[in-house]
Amino acid sequence: PIARLSDFLKFQVSGHEELRYPNHVPVTHPRFNEIASDDPAAIFDEIRRGDILLHHPYHSFETSVLRFLESAAKDPTVLAIKITIYRTNADSPIVKALVDAVRRGKQVAVLVEVTARFDEAPNIAWGEYLEKEGVHVSYGVERLKTHVKLAFVVREEQGTIRRYVHVGTGNYHTETARVYEDVGLLTCDPEICDDAAAVFNALTGAMPHTDYQKLLVAPVFMRNKFISLIRREAEHATSERPSGIRAKMNQLQDQGIIRELYEASRAGVPITLHVRGLCCLRPGVKGLSDNIGVVAVVGRFLEHSRIFEFTNGGDSEYFIGSADWMRRNLDRRVETITPVLDAEAKRALSGILDVHDSDNCSAWDCNPDGTYTKRSPEKNESARAAQDLFVRIANQQQNAPPGSPIE
Repeated sequence: PIARLSDFLKFQVSGHEELRYPNHVPVTHPRFNEIASDDPAAIFDEIRRGDILLHHPYHSFETSVLRFLESAAKDPTVLAIKITIYRTNADSPIVKALVDAVRRGKQVAVLVEVTARFDEAPNIAWGEYLEKEGVHVSYGVERLKTHVKLAFVVREEQGTIRRYVHVGTGNYHTETARVYEDVGLLTCDPEICDDAAAVFNALTGAMPHTDYQKLLVAPVFMRNKFISLIRREAEHATSERPSGIRAKMNQLQDQGIIRELYEASRAGVPITLHVRGLCCLRPGVKGLSDNIGVVAVVGRFLEHSRIFEFTNGGDSEYFIGSADWMRRNLDRRVETITPVLDAEAKRALSGILDVHDSDNCSAWDCNPDGTYTKRSPEKNESARAAQDLFVRIANQQQNAPPGSPIE
């Protein structure tokens, strides 16, 4: 057989333990530590208490997102489950949960993207299997790749209907969730749920929808919304109000967005872009991008989340979701970005960006000519690697009494 780079993931070498990373075990999110493990309704009760911001692989995917879906399958008050599958693992417990839900009489709808690169054949096979089990399977929208990361649950509660949504930045894949860095939001916000329902109606029922309340949906209006948010920061800066943009993504390529960022920089907006891969913007160019910095963190986990922060005159707004600032994401894919409205979830996102900003040993700064320089601790300065800090923070949260501050 022909060897591929992915084969190195399973390439076992004995000895040289000093070269290996310490074993990493994701921890259960603090909000889920005390809820009953044998009660499928418990996770929905907890989400109703307030939105939950997840940060993988530091927070366990199995005890959060997978539990959300497995609980939905078992909970007798759940009427329907809808989910998008872009990539998933060969022996997917998520697919098993969906089949379990169908067998328990629930309505289950799945959007399977059959053009996900390298996963075309497995996704077709999953689609066929799910169809045989009674799941309503759709295979995407004509001429548009579906890159959305959404899971949607409908419950009957005391004679009324309530919906719950998970909006993520990564795939519903329990194996990659242990090595990819991603964020996700569990919420029952009515307007976000309305929008998620409209997205699924468009994907599974060919019902076009353009009037979204809170979700940014591509290719409908996500580009225009991001442009308006960037321009608003420029207006704040011109009027000497607090302004700023921090964004984290996989790749930055879209010419229109880059032009807007250059204009915002010239207006005086401080901009920090955490771009793990391809970046077509040049930071620090005199007269063009003096106020823009571009940083890439390279560590044991693949940085994969998309986080957007706009200072907005001092009332900062945060967004997460599936889209990078690339033309393909904004114009040729179905993507969703959600605002993060809960105060605690906002603080968590701000903290994630703060940790990346402070990295002094695994971060690489992009220079004006497109080359990168690795950061090094100053003399007598302790090393601060972002991913190591996140592991430590998650472990402290796991062991701290409820309500305790985390240093």
